[in-house]
Amino acid sequence: MKIVILFVTATLLCSGTVTAQDIHSRHAQKTLEIYTRIIGVESSKNLGNVPEVANYLASELIAAGFPEEDVEVLPVGETAVFIARYRGDGSSGKAPILILGHMDVVEALEQDWERPPFELTKDDTYFYGRGTIDNKFGIAHVTSTFIRLMKEGFVPNRDLIIAFSGDEESGMISTRVLAYEREDLAEAEFALNSDAGGGTLSAAGEPVVYRIQAAEKTYVTWEITVRNPGGHSSRPRPDNAIYDLASAVSRIQGYQFPVRWNDMTLEYFNETGRQLGGELGEAMIQFAKNPEDQAAADRLAIESSYVGTTRTTCVVTMLKAGHAENALPQSATATVNCRVFPGVPTAEVEKTLRQVISNEAAEFKQTYAATESPVSELREDIRAAVSEAVHVRYPEVRILAYMESGGTDGMHFRSAGIPTWATSGIFMNPDEMFAHGLNERVPIKAFYDALDHWSIILRDLAGD
Repeated sequence: MKIVILFVTATLLCSGTVTAQDIHSRHAQKTLEIYTRIIGVESSKNLGNVPEVANYLASELIAAGFPEEDVEVLPVGETAVFIARYRGDGSSGKAPILILGHMDVVEALEQDWERPPFELTKDDTYFYGRGTIDNKFGIAHVTSTFIRLMKEGFVPNRDLIIAFSGDEESGMISTRVLAYEREDLAEAEFALNSDAGGGTLSAAGEPVVYRIQAAEKTYVTWEITVRNPGGHSSRPRPDNAIYDLASAVSRIQGYQFPVRWNDMTLEYFNETGRQLGGELGEAMIQFAKNPEDQAAADRLAIESSYVGTTRTTCVVTMLKAGHAENALPQSATATVNCRVFPGVPTAEVEKTLRQVISNEAAEFKQTYAATESPVSELREDIRAAVSEAVHVRYPEVRILAYMESGGTDGMHFRSAGIPTWATSGIFMNPDEMFAHGLNERVPIKAFYDALDHWSIILRDLAGD
């Protein structure tokens, strides 16, 4: 399905004069064009399609006037990174700003979706497609903003550098290349991430809060395996690898890690609760007053949008067991993904999981080294620039720093010593957030409302 939205102003038709409205209209068209094109590429892992996205973005910037030597697509295994430098005049004397995002997406099975996942479709309210929010929303808006600023003749007072990764949703190998192996990127003063943050709307569509992501939980995964001699399925035995693993999974399901908090999360809950109101809002306020209030913590624990802000979480995400339908299983494995509260060692989490499943024979294998990253304390210049962009749409909304319960490329840049804040242009109801799930979607209004977001922020931080 090809989606084209055409904006033409009467002034342009009558006089040929390019107006501010026309510039905005062309920006809207270009952003939608990029969005449509990249969502049409199935850039999930192991398919080798991320370079197609990167090369397309590169071609768009070069066509807009960026020198070829400032636009780079670097292969990283079957994926790639995309780097584009918007050269400034150096008048500020400040180091560059990085703008982050990722070009890959989580897998989507077409037979499970109501609409084709790798084609941008819409109804009266939403755009649909894998990556519409995570994170092709961000990279389309950022790339289009670079084009817009170039065509408007904007000369930043420092360099602005796009640094898009190609496997954020899987191994983050390309992220590590960007964060740890590129000396030119390491010179940046800070990074802004398009892959998190953003505004929260109530069910009625009213703004609740705008969140700047300043910290992330530690992402870590274990494979827990139970083994057994097995045998013939006609001769069942009391011990069975699948049954033993099922018991371990059930114990993990029933366990809650202790409640944890810091000043940033308490401020976030206090303000969000006041804006949200109702029974959930009251629980947030009570938690902010006293995070040891069990009733408040239990209420937040049943909210998928907020439970990750209150504690470490571990969840079983995959299972693998048996080798033949007529044989007793010789092994059974559960993949357990954890998001660890900052400051908690991953070794402590593994120790807790071992105690919870209470099976000394169970084997634990951490799939890769975890990346623990520090909090990026929110700077006033960052808050001011984001506030300017947000308050154009919602003048009264509060700007708050928060901790991400998921994980983004930002963890590696923070770990590399580059302060990173995530500042997406999206405003939406968190209950409508289907990133990684079925029928991922974005409100059409939110897409167009975000058109000026990055332009305002970058002009504020890198303009005269």
